[in-house]
Amino acid sequence: MESQTSHGGRTFSRRWVLGAGATTLLTAGLTACGSSGGSGSGGGTLTAFVYGDDAAKVQAAAVDRFNASAESGQTKGRIKLEKVPGSDYPAKLRTAMGSPNAPDVFFNWGGGSIKAYQDAGQLVDLTDTVKSDPVLKDGFLPSVLAAGGLNGRTYGIPMRGMQPVILFYNKAVFAEHKLRPPTTWDQLLDHNAKLKKAGITPFALGGADIWPELMWLEYLVDRIGGPEVFERVKNGDSAGWGDPAVLKAAETIRQLIDDGAFGQGFSSVAYTNGGAPAVFAKGKAAMHLMGSWEYSTQLGKFPDFARKDLGWCAFPKVEDGAGDLRNVVGNPTNYWSLNARASNKDAAIAFLRGCASETYARDLVANGDIPTTSNAGKLLGASPNPEFARFQYQMVQRAPAFTLSWDQAVDPGVSTPMLTEVSKLFVGKSSPAQFVSALKGLR
Repeated sequence: MESQTSHGGRTFSRRWVLGAGATTLLTAGLTACGSSGGSGSGGGTLTAFVYGDDAAKVQAAAVDRFNASAESGQTKGRIKLEKVPGSDYPAKLRTAMGSPNAPDVFFNWGGGSIKAYQDAGQLVDLTDTVKSDPVLKDGFLPSVLAAGGLNGRTYGIPMRGMQPVILFYNKAVFAEHKLRPPTTWDQLLDHNAKLKKAGITPFALGGADIWPELMWLEYLVDRIGGPEVFERVKNGDSAGWGDPAVLKAAETIRQLIDDGAFGQGFSSVAYTNGGAPAVFAKGKAAMHLMGSWEYSTQLGKFPDFARKDLGWCAFPKVEDGAGDLRNVVGNPTNYWSLNARASNKDAAIAFLRGCASETYARDLVANGDIPTTSNAGKLLGASPNPEFARFQYQMVQRAPAFTLSWDQAVDPGVSTPMLTEVSKLFVGKSSPAQFVSALKGLR
């Protein structure tokens, strides 16, 4: 499921798309690492682990600013940044967290990626700290700050850009067939019928990678049952899969597939090798549900299409559904979490506060990211595509809920079998009822 094709320091792997990594957090076998001034030493220097891609330059600059501030006496403590190669990151973090040289502060994906550490009492619960600190409380978009936590508690501070899942459409195809972006599920089905009649596949889908299929279920469960349905699952209650909204979403997907919405052979088309983006850009498919990195993908592969004919809109509302049209699914951001054994928590929190600063947000924008800070809206004119940047930012800013991608939100041991069940549903090897039953059995 991982791809090495990258843009702006990110891979187009959906699972770890905000800094791609190994397929499971719990992979072991690498040697322990860390600074001698880390959590176990009680030293004055705190160690921070970061995913070592191109985007880490933003975090490196933040560390330099913090350390310069310490040298001038404005703050206390220092940070030593350790850039861990992406493919090694989850395993190396796990090994280090079990050693005396664990990092004081570490990069993660929120949700399921930190649950094992939270269960082991290795994380600082930042809920009260955030509530009592105006910089942290008001510095970030609420839906993003909440998305990385567990059981309603805050364990991370946002530190990279947002990547919501968006419904993209081909403006030229829509204009030719007099279509407008669908805002309701009935409109989407009407578009589906008109496009098929015209010989155009309604939706591109890289089913060979499976994770593009997951996006459809994520949005449908939200739109039908609301964000609370998956929130139960994310917090460890596998019985949440038995919610009627999950079965309804699976049935809706099967109806869409049987109705030809994704054409023939979608399970052999991949996103990671450029197959699905090409089908979309060449007008063979009219729409594509994908993460916001689709714009960068198209700009790299089909620049004329990206600049002239690539349109975007929110996923439509399902009639009589409990979910708000403004709700978003995808990758809210990455987070800094704080080790409960950190020797200087005050210094660590002072460092985390810097992620809410305008300087930090400007660095993210310059790197092509959309910051999750509340001050970012006025900075997006400097983005490579200000119109698209503002759409994303406003989409997340207005979202009552931002659901973390399921394969990141669940326990790493559940993610792979869950994706297997998604694939079986899409290719017709299991019925919607069998799909629900299989998910309820995952532990």
